[in-house]
Amino acid sequence: MNESASEYLQRLRPVSAPYLSERSRQLRLEILDVISHAPMGHYSSCLSCAEILVTLYHHVLRLRRGEPDWPDRDRFLLGKGHVAVALWPLFAELNFFPHTWLETFGKLDSRLTDHPDMHRAPGVDFSSGSLGHNLSVGLGMAMAARRRGKDHRIHVLLGDGELHEGQVWEAVMAAYHYRADNLVAIVDANGSCADGPTESVMSIEPLVERFGSFGWRCVEVDGHDPGALMAAFAEAMTPDHRPFCIVARTLKGKGISFMEASPREWHLGALSGEDLERARREIRESA
Repeated sequence: MNESASEYLQRLRPVSAPYLSERSRQLRLEILDVISHAPMGHYSSCLSCAEILVTLYHHVLRLRRGEPDWPDRDRFLLGKGHVAVALWPLFAELNFFPHTWLETFGKLDSRLTDHPDMHRAPGVDFSSGSLGHNLSVGLGMAMAARRRGKDHRIHVLLGDGELHEGQVWEAVMAAYHYRADNLVAIVDANGSCADGPTESVMSIEPLVERFGSFGWRCVEVDGHDPGALMAAFAEAMTPDHRPFCIVARTLKGKGISFMEASPREWHLGALSGEDLERARREIRESA
């Protein structure tokens, strides 16, 4: 890439960390509302990455409101595709589709599904369901952009449980080999996956050192601190001829005490009645 560091940083949209914190709290409430239209949903995984997604869509990604297919947009891919429901309120806010679509989640023939489908939902850059593929896809997009002389950047959100997949590490190795400096991986390191604590299932730590051993630049931040995330994304935009990884330490079920205490139980679950009201109340009172 030929842009200077200052030219990269000019792409960031000016917002404050407190604004992103408040928008993240609102997104958590919206996640509960959207899932309420379906029998169940992936609550805890969505709640852990709220600040990451809000920082990306309100501060980092180059986008155009109402134009989800704008050719020069930055691309975003969900490796952990089961958190797609956290994207739908953000896409509606960007006028990628009507807000009324949110009420169709979980319904037969809805275009908003539990995993992102690029053929159904405007704004989805690539589909996912089976974990482990999208960093490879993101690398392909990054290489294609460079070959075509395009300056859009590719961001891929991975779950820490997803790092158990060998294809992820093949992509990590290849990204350094091809000097994909327009590729950013964000690991939502919430310490838990569907089978239990991530480290108990298969050790992936130390993440910063592991990505570094493959030649990546890598930083570790509090994934619930928008200020820290903003600084990390700014650092990622500094040209260095290497891909960049942000290890965002998060809490699965963030904002709802009983989900934080039992993240595995709420990987996929159903909220209703008093439990749903309690969850909403705890998120509102967290401001």
